[in-house]
Amino acid sequence: MTERNIKTYELSWNGIQIEIYHKADWFDDPEENYIISHLQIESVSPAKAPLPMTETGYRSHFTSPDDIESAGGPVAYAQASLEHAAKKPEWKAIAASCNQLSLF
Repeated sequence: MTERNIKTYELSWNGIQIEIYHKADWFDDPEENYIISHLQIESVSPAKAPLPMTETGYRSHFTSPDDIESAGGPVAYAQASLEHAAKKPEWKAIAASCNQLSLF
């Protein structure tokens, strides 16, 4: 059984503090030369603040370690994911409603 080394990173994105947990070799099959990495992206301040890729403020994502490395690491990968998802109309509507002052 392999040891589960999880590294934690922090990112500030549009005023939201985000923690990123990265397990580089979440699944590792040396015989097949197959590795899967796992990222957890979570808004911590404000807690559970919506993010472009999740309305709950939490996202679990599995991908190739090569994808994370080619993006520049876990923080750069998460930031690129946020920026990409922030271009979608759904997120723009959520962001606008969060910035809108409520009269009631």
